[in-house]
Amino acid sequence: MHKLSLSYQLHSLESATKIAKTLADKNDPQLPAWSAPLANNRLSNPLIDLLYAVHSHGSIAAAARHLGFSYRHVWGTLKQYETSLGFALVSWEKGQSAQLTEFANKLLWAERQAQARLAPAIESLHNELERCFAVAFDPNTLLLSVAASHDEGLSHLRQWCAEQSKALQLDISFVGSVEAIKLLSAGQALMGGFHTVLGVTSSTNASQLAFQPHLHPKQQCLIGFAMRSQGLMVAKGNPLQIQSIQDLVKPNLRFVNRAQGTGTRLLLDQLLQQFKIESHQIRGYETIEPSHAAVAQAIGGGLADVGLGIEASARAKKLSFIPVIQEHYFLVCNQTALTHESVKNLLHLMQSPEWQNHINQIPGYQSYFCGEVLDMASTLRWWQE
Repeated sequence: MHKLSLSYQLHSLESATKIAKTLADKNDPQLPAWSAPLANNRLSNPLIDLLYAVHSHGSIAAAARHLGFSYRHVWGTLKQYETSLGFALVSWEKGQSAQLTEFANKLLWAERQAQARLAPAIESLHNELERCFAVAFDPNTLLLSVAASHDEGLSHLRQWCAEQSKALQLDISFVGSVEAIKLLSAGQALMGGFHTVLGVTSSTNASQLAFQPHLHPKQQCLIGFAMRSQGLMVAKGNPLQIQSIQDLVKPNLRFVNRAQGTGTRLLLDQLLQQFKIESHQIRGYETIEPSHAAVAQAIGGGLADVGLGIEASARAKKLSFIPVIQEHYFLVCNQTALTHESVKNLLHLMQSPEWQNHINQIPGYQSYFCGEVLDMASTLRWWQE
């Protein structure tokens, strides 16, 4: 495990250094913004922790005390990194506190972006490690394999199950919505998770065209989970006065998108169709990030001006959020899976007032028939046209 963690640390720092050096080579006078270390971050790097401590405390000595190291150790470590990277990291002027150099600030910003891009893969890896340990320590643990679109509420549910029921472990693989349904249909997961907008019955609905071939109302059923708010994430205070999807065609606006096959990309294409906007009219339509958090980080870091995503990710990065639409996140499984002890256990937890109160506290989320089995054809309406 130590070697595995170290490899991720190196991957993160190498990615950040590459981005930071590119920025330094451009000699861009406008320094991109960066945030404090990611909340609940499972990765850390000694250099990043050190630079953040110097920035926060204003001196090498104070940073050393905060980190529990000697002044000599911190000074020597900084000098070693400066030699290795080929850039100065800290500057001093007589009578003033220590200041991070422009490169060091860009390195901190780039490391946040690298971590945000790695977050879905890291969370899936974390889930896999927890699954292995759960089985190793308790062979009676109930494992429920879930292939799902990455979702803040589902991450909370996995943690909730681990805390409330020692017998149930959610083994979640985060993929795009379409891929999640495909994996369920192929028997590679007991349950799938995807999000879509209800009430749309047009035969040209992007979500319908993507999901319907892989869903089977006579063999499968939906499980209610949550409604969540999707909207435009923009810089704090909305300096560019972005108000709606129609504003995405403004010539100087930099958009950041999600990958094909994700529910959010399908939603965007559906909204563009509704407003008769062509993708080539949007600057940045082909620029993609792997998660809502990475989109938010790109906007917070100055790489983009706007992106479509969930409110929870915007609030986590202290961005402004313009609501666009309410969508539904569903779980889906074969009807025969309802007899599995793991599924029955999960539905029981989801129906509890405690869990539903918890998910309602997540920004932009509201429980929706949570844990209740729903008829697929009548809920989605795609089969009623």
